[in-house]
Amino acid sequence: MAHSSQQVRFCRSRDGTRIAYGTCGAGPPLVWGAHWVHHLSYDCDNPVWSAWISFLSRRHTLIRYDLRGCGLSDRDGVELSFEKLFEDLEAVIEAAGVETFAYFGMAFGAAMGATFAVRHPGRVSRLVLYGTQTRGRFARDITPDEMQREIAELTIIERGWQNENPAYGQFFTSLHIPDATAEQTRTYNELLRETTSQGNAMRLLRMLWEQDVHELVPQVRCPTLVLHPRRNSIVPFDEGRKVATLIAGARFVPLDTRNFILLPQEPEWARFVAEVEDFLPAASVKPLHAAGLLLEDLTPREHDVLELVAQGLDNGTIGSRLAISERTVRNHVSAIFSKFGATRRANVIVRAREAGFGRKVSG
Repeated sequence: MAHSSQQVRFCRSRDGTRIAYGTCGAGPPLVWGAHWVHHLSYDCDNPVWSAWISFLSRRHTLIRYDLRGCGLSDRDGVELSFEKLFEDLEAVIEAAGVETFAYFGMAFGAAMGATFAVRHPGRVSRLVLYGTQTRGRFARDITPDEMQREIAELTIIERGWQNENPAYGQFFTSLHIPDATAEQTRTYNELLRETTSQGNAMRLLRMLWEQDVHELVPQVRCPTLVLHPRRNSIVPFDEGRKVATLIAGARFVPLDTRNFILLPQEPEWARFVAEVEDFLPAASVKPLHAAGLLLEDLTPREHDVLELVAQGLDNGTIGSRLAISERTVRNHVSAIFSKFGATRRANVIVRAREAGFGRKVSG
């Protein structure tokens, strides 16, 4: 998605803090309450987040924002608390002029979405919660040893924030996306430091780890979909199951990945996209012809290669499946990129899956 397609505006929260929010896409409104590692100026071009934005804005008008203390929102001298951040969400929704909307919440944004649905009944039409929990790390029943481990983790993140030693700098990123490519790891590291200051990051993390919405979650009454990465290191899988258990009628979808942030090259990405699309109300979608490409523009062999690219397979694996050399696969992929007018594999994967590729069961 082109960065220029996003429109950035500002609103003021109840205490006067300026909050930056962006809109893109077309269709029914979808509010994305993400966690704090976001920046409206950089997310659209970031190889970790660009596929998420393209997917969530394909059939909806996507509304997202930078948390106070982060991105383009006010950073200095702001109060960081759950209630203040909730007031920011209310301010963004009011400024965007939407009355009823679907909500996609990730990590801390999931707790925000559940809270909004309870405090403003009838306004959230459908609720999608990804990587969610009832209690943060410090709010759970943990042993003294576990508490020491959590404090040690915070200390490593704090000391590594501006440390030039890559072992420190990549610690946070490696916890969230251990199976990322080198480019995804590097750019996520850079985004962390562009997002906010060391001080704000530590205050936000401590606040998030102390959150407790266990009593509120069972009060959610709107249709809810809960997705949770099964083998991630950030939010325990049992926490996601607990949220789905506490919300009446909620559908639970486990995602088989080690990454807390699902990456577009993973096989589970196609399932994630399909589950969310099936759950959220659809807008009318034009037949896909990415950048003017019609499916008949592909040769039969390019069609076969694109199907396997959309499944998240690398060139070597594709070559083995089709009994052709990796170099030949690379040439076909280059031709597909040219026809799509794309430079990144992630963007091609998203567009191909929008056209129905990548959903076959691979043998």
